[in-house]
Amino acid sequence: MISIIMGIYNCAPTLVEALDSIINQTYKDWELIMCDDGSTDNTYEIAQIYIQQHSNYKIKLIRHEKNKGLNQTLNDCLEKAEGEYIGRMDADDISLPTRFEQEIKEFERDMNLSIVSCPMIYFDENGEWGRGKCSNTYPEKRNLVFGTIHAHAPCLIKAEAIRAVNGYSIGKRLLRVEDWHLWIKIYASGRYGKNLSEPLYKMRDDKSATKRRKFKYRLNEAYVSQLAVKKLGLPKWMYIYSLRFIIVGVLPMSLYNYMHRKRLA
Repeated sequence: MISIIMGIYNCAPTLVEALDSIINQTYKDWELIMCDDGSTDNTYEIAQIYIQQHSNYKIKLIRHEKNKGLNQTLNDCLEKAEGEYIGRMDADDISLPTRFEQEIKEFERDMNLSIVSCPMIYFDENGEWGRGKCSNTYPEKRNLVFGTIHAHAPCLIKAEAIRAVNGYSIGKRLLRVEDWHLWIKIYASGRYGKNLSEPLYKMRDDKSATKRRKFKYRLNEAYVSQLAVKKLGLPKWMYIYSLRFIIVGVLPMSLYNYMHRKRLA
């Protein structure tokens, strides 16, 4: 029923914990497809050992000799996926035990949905420090100008919906915003999704995550915000909202982290 796609890259210290959270799901009708994106540590070997130790589960492992980025990695996982639904999972996060059970139930309640996601709990080496909230149960397409409208890592997507828009788009200007761009394509196709109110996923947001917040990715965010206006046929005056991502990008990192944690605390 569910094909879980996971890109793995230099995540040896956290991979087993992430995989255990899938094994421990109350919903059991799933397969897992992992793609090692050219890791330089022993991530790939850890994944191999885990598969051998859990041979009663359907787990596939593919490998890139060179790093190709998350967009291409997820597309390669999609090619191997056989499920009716596509689930996401990151190799340094944790899915709570009832995540897939509750997401599948939501699709059963409304088969017109193409996406189901939920808020996330944020944690680091010191434990949980923040909790997201559902600010919009049924986002409108105009909300895509302001940012991603469904958390990517804990999402479940109908396979036909993601394949109808040819999966994740590839390009340097779409790095770190692959989910946001995917939602634009899915909503532009006339489909829609829902956000649950209960957090069912724990996202690792630590010092390593802070280092990945670079200005070039803020420029990508501004670019995708403009794409949302264009692709969804929204009023042209909404282009101005893309400037907010550049403004955030020039903030001192210490100030940004303070605001980020205060908002989620």
